[in-house]
Amino acid sequence: MRTEGPWGRWEPADPAAVTALFAVLAEPWWIAGGYAIECAVGRRLRDHGDIDVAVLRRDQLVVQRVLAGWEWWAADPPGSLRPWRPGELLPFGVHDVWCRPGADRPWQIQVMLEEDRDGYWECRRDRRVRRPIAALGNVSPAGIPHLALEVQLFYKAASPRPKDELDLVAALPLLTAAQRRWLIDALALAHPGHPWCDRLSPPRQ
Repeated sequence: MRTEGPWGRWEPADPAAVTALFAVLAEPWWIAGGYAIECAVGRRLRDHGDIDVAVLRRDQLVVQRVLAGWEWWAADPPGSLRPWRPGELLPFGVHDVWCRPGADRPWQIQVMLEEDRDGYWECRRDRRVRRPIAALGNVSPAGIPHLALEVQLFYKAASPRPKDELDLVAALPLLTAAQRRWLIDALALAHPGHPWCDRLSPPRQ
């Protein structure tokens, strides 16, 4: 899907193309956002304005290596883009990088920098929400690493839009009791009283 915004046109790469670029890495990475939901459910759900790739902040410079020759622009709060200099370490608070093959090409990949400590991923929005890095994602039957359903739904729950509700409906039948419990507990910490919690209650046996 092509979209136009104040910073130029987006034409997101598809997950298979992203996998071809990032598969050379020894460091962990995951497809995130709406595409992560689709990877897990195994079918197309809707159009996408971009594609997100999550990497750990400690590994951020691998993005410059994998996307050598591309343009990388860091999203500085509160909403401006600037060139990301080669070798520059982006600090906490800057967690979003837009990437395109050249100045005259559309944006194709958005990189999200994730926090970790002592072998655990920690949500940047609430550091109490955490889990082992080894359990942060899964691999689709097509061989595409993606964030686990419950983790991606947690991000979407912060301010759910109609597309996030659509993703939740598609994901619900696939969530195990353990995944539902993790997501309910995470929402109780970060968003007490969230309306999704009732819908996430594990089905009675």
